Amino acid sequence: MGLSSTKFGVYNPEKPQENRITDIGPRYYWDFFPPVIQRNYGKWLYHEVLEPGVLVHVSETGEKVYTVRCGGMRIMTVALMRELCDIADKYCDGYVRFTTRNNIEFIVTDEAKLEALKNDLKSRKFYSGSYKLPIGGTGCSVTNIVHTQGYIHCHTPATDASSMVKAVLDELFDYFTSMTLPAKLRVSMACCLNMCGAVHCSDIALLGYHRKPPIIDHDCVAKLCEIPTVIASCPLAAISPATTPDGKKTVKIKEERCMFCGNCYTSRILQISITLAA
Repeated sequence: MGLSSTKFGVYNPEKPQENRITDIGPRYYWDFFPPVIQRNYGKWLYHEVLEPGVLVHVSETGEKVYTVRCGGMRIMTVALMRELCDIADKYCDGYVRFTTRNNIEFIVTDEAKLEALKNDLKSRKFYSGSYKLPIGGTGCSVTNIVHTQGYIHCHTPATDASSMVKAVLDELFDYFTSMTLPAKLRVSMACCLNMCGAVHCSDIALLGYHRKPPIIDHDCVAKLCEIPTVIASCPLAAISPATTPDGKKTVKIKEERCMFCGNCYTSRILQISITLAA
C-alpha cells in the first residue's frame, strides 16, 4: 500500500517531522451535509410534521426534504450500526444523522422512497418482538430519553441507566409513536449528581444519587491510592490527609460537606479502598 498523499495523511518515514500537523481538529461540518442540504442551506421556508416521526422541510427553491425520525439508544452494537448504514445506503444515498437525544434520522428527497423507508423500518424487530427502529418522537410527543453511560462505561453511577430507560420507555412507548400530548415532553436520566444526561434541561428528570459519604479502608488507602489526587478531586474540599493511630497515611472525610458526587471514588484506583453506598 502506498503512502497517503492527502492533506492530512502526508508522512515521510525518512523525515517524520516534515509537514507534520499537530492539531487537525474536527472535520468541517459542511462535509457531512447531504447535497440537498448544502444546496438549500439558509433557504428553508418552513417545515411541517406530516405524522408522528415524519417531517418535511420546504425550501424557497421548491425542493423538499423528508425526515424520518426513529428512536435509538446511547449504546449500540456494531451489528446495529451496520444495519443503520445499510438502510442509509439503500434509501438516503448513504447519509444518516443522530440527534442530541439519541434519535436516528433518515433524510430522503423522493416521496416514493419515503413510503418504502417507513415500511422497511416498521418491519425490523428484535427477537423479542419489539421494534428496532420505532418511528416517532416529533410534535406533541415524548422525545427519546437521553441518558448517561451507566455501569458499562462509567465508574461513578449510583444506578444503571440503560435498564431504567428501557423500562420507562416501555410504559411511554405509545406517547412516542403518537402526538396526543398537550406539548412536547422531554425526559432524561442521569446515574449520578454529575448529571451528564441533560437532566437539568428536561421536563422530567430521573436521577440516581449516592446517599452516603465514602467509606474508607484505612489499611489500603496508602498502598492503593494517590492521596494528593484523591484530595484534589473533591469539589468541596471534604477530603483531607490524615494518619492512622499506627502511623499509616490515610484520608479523612468531613461528612457534612460531602455532596455525594463520586469524584473521589473514581480517582485512579481509589474505588478499591473507598466505596460509596447508593
